[in-house]
Amino acid sequence: MSTIATSELILGGQKSGKSRRAELLARQWLAQSPTHRAVLIATGQPWDEEMRQRIERHQRERAERVPGLLTVEEPYALAPTLARVSSPQVLVVIDCLTLWLTNLLMPGEESEPNRPLTLGWQAQAATLLIAIEQASGPVVLVGNEIGLGVIPLGREVRAFVDALGQLNQQVAHTCARVTLMVAGQPLTVKQS
Repeated sequence: MSTIATSELILGGQKSGKSRRAELLARQWLAQSPTHRAVLIATGQPWDEEMRQRIERHQRERAERVPGLLTVEEPYALAPTLARVSSPQVLVVIDCLTLWLTNLLMPGEESEPNRPLTLGWQAQAATLLIAIEQASGPVVLVGNEIGLGVIPLGREVRAFVDALGQLNQQVAHTCARVTLMVAGQPLTVKQS
C-alpha cells in the first residue's frame, strides 16, 4: 500500500494500468477516513460509437471497483473544475490529460458551446499547472506516454506527440510524484 502524494502524474501506454492505479489510490483515500471523498474529472468525449461504448464500459466498471468515486465530465475546463472540486478531504483524479489535449487541439464544432476558443493549449496547460499547485487536497493525473515509438507520419500527428510530450514534462515537474506504468506495474520516476 503506497501513501497518497499531494500530486501524482501516472503515465504509461494504452492498457498499461494507469487508470487502475488511479482507482487504487482513490480506494485507499476513501478507506482512510469516513470524511474523505473522491472525484474523477473525466475528459473523454464520445466522438464515435466505439468511444461511446468504451466510455459507458469504463463508467460501469469504475462504479463497481470504486463505488464512492463521483464522476464529473469536463472535456475542456480542467483548471476551474479542479479548483471547484478540490478540498482537503477530496482526492481528485483527472483521467486523462491525453484526451484533454486532444479535445483542445481538435477542430471545434458549432455544437460545442463550452469549448474555450480564446486560449491555446499552452495557456490552458499553464492554468492547469497553477490549479494543481493550489489544490487543497491530493490530485492524481493520468496521461499517456506516446513518445517512445517511431516518429509518426504526418505533420499534425508529430505536432500532437510534441505537444503531449511538453504537457507531460510540465505536469511531471509540478507533481510531487511521477509513476510510469508498465504491464500493470508501477515504477516510481519521481518522488518528492
